Amino acid sequence: MGKITGFLEFDRIEEGHTPVAERVTNYKEFVIGLTEDQARQQGARCMDCGTPFCSSGCPVNNIIPDFNDLVYRNDWKNAFTVLDSTNNFPEFTGRICPAPCEAACVLNINSDPVGIKSIEHAIIDRAWAEGWVVPRPAARKTGKAVAVVGSGPSGLAAAQQLARAGHAVTVFEKNDRIGGLLRYGIPDFKLDKSHIDKRVAQMQGEGVVFRTGVLVGGLPGEGPGAKVTNLSRETVSAAQLMQEFDAVVLAGGAEHSRDLPVPGRELDGIHFAMEMLPQQNRANAGDKVQEAISAKGKHVIVIGGGDTGSDCVGTSNRHGALSVMQFEVMPMPPEHENGPLTWPYWPIKLRTSSSHEEGVQREFAIATKTFVGDGKGGKTGKVKALRTVQVQLQDGKFNEVPGTEKEWPADLVLLAMGFTNPVASVLEAFGVAKDARGNAKATTDLKGCYTTNVNKVFAAGDMRRGQSLVVWAIREGRQAARAVDEFLMGSSDLPR
Repeated sequence: MGKITGFLEFDRIEEGHTPVAERVTNYKEFVIGLTEDQARQQGARCMDCGTPFCSSGCPVNNIIPDFNDLVYRNDWKNAFTVLDSTNNFPEFTGRICPAPCEAACVLNINSDPVGIKSIEHAIIDRAWAEGWVVPRPAARKTGKAVAVVGSGPSGLAAAQQLARAGHAVTVFEKNDRIGGLLRYGIPDFKLDKSHIDKRVAQMQGEGVVFRTGVLVGGLPGEGPGAKVTNLSRETVSAAQLMQEFDAVVLAGGAEHSRDLPVPGRELDGIHFAMEMLPQQNRANAGDKVQEAISAKGKHVIVIGGGDTGSDCVGTSNRHGALSVMQFEVMPMPPEHENGPLTWPYWPIKLRTSSSHEEGVQREFAIATKTFVGDGKGGKTGKVKALRTVQVQLQDGKFNEVPGTEKEWPADLVLLAMGFTNPVASVLEAFGVAKDARGNAKATTDLKGCYTTNVNKVFAAGDMRRGQSLVVWAIREGRQAARAVDEFLMGSSDLPR
């Protein structure tokens, strides 16, 4: 694939970024994609490696060597056809996927991997620009109706696949816009929401019906950090969906934020990340936000070292924070992985995001013991500091290091320690059994794939597997769609 000696001749080319001083003044996307020549050169680096571990490392099993080769040969339209055959939304994954495919690239054993994500980004942006992305409505209708609950990447993928199989699909979203956590969890500077809007328009052209502001079962805002960004105007019961539809796919996100129950947690100025991030996205969309959380002129501490924490760092810098710190309880990972030891699996190594490059002090192996208030108003006072201690991970437990206590100034604390499970009331409304983690209990085995204990109710994405990547959500949505199609029709031509 590609040029036979390309991996020997060409180096990896990273996508460019708008300068930090410029991009932190706004919420626009700042990644500068590869030029046509750069993308072709990256495609040329793809090796004829026999077994393409990149494809197996990709959750949607993109046929990566083929589209790399087609880009190298300047056949962009067929490259898009290949990419589109396995991935419903490359414009999402090409921007926000961490690229496990690149970790699995054979070239990554002892060199820099092929820039697969940047090639994917280039292909889909070219496809939109050339008008190749068009609605593909089913030639024949089946007469079957399917309800999809949740409009994140899993729900959207399931809905699109089912519509193309000829089913009448209705997507229910509790918020006032489509997109789920794509819309209200990922900052605009990482994913401009126009990409979601274009896909919604395409899917409407394929017959998908979207109903926003509709809450299916339960109460909004249930559990820590599980807030509806705009109160639903309408409630639909599980019984009603079961009566009106031939199948139901539960594809909501994992919205329960992990809390930090230490003394002082009740102080003002301590918020879940998913309180601030959706507010900012809503403000960017032109909505009026009541009691907006602002980092302007404040000492900000973000607790949690993952992607959500990184998003908080980038947003805080755009607010104009006085300082930004990020705490991680795990020890600092090595700067470089041992390629021959970890390949083709996802390596543990220090990852510096674009938000980190914009300004942050990172602290590792640190745990918060107490939030300190300003002493005004008792328990209703405001946070002014954190008391921490260094920790060591030994035999699976965190042990405090004596003499390492420290106090850090903080006017705003953002909790970004991940998510635990979906809103339980939705599962309970349908009577769906839960696993030990509180997710919908549904198998991915070929027999009974994605089915729950309730007849004609299926579960996919974060609703089934818990907090995960967008690319995993797309995979599960596609596979669940095939399972639903088989359930309704006895067999399915949809890809698994």
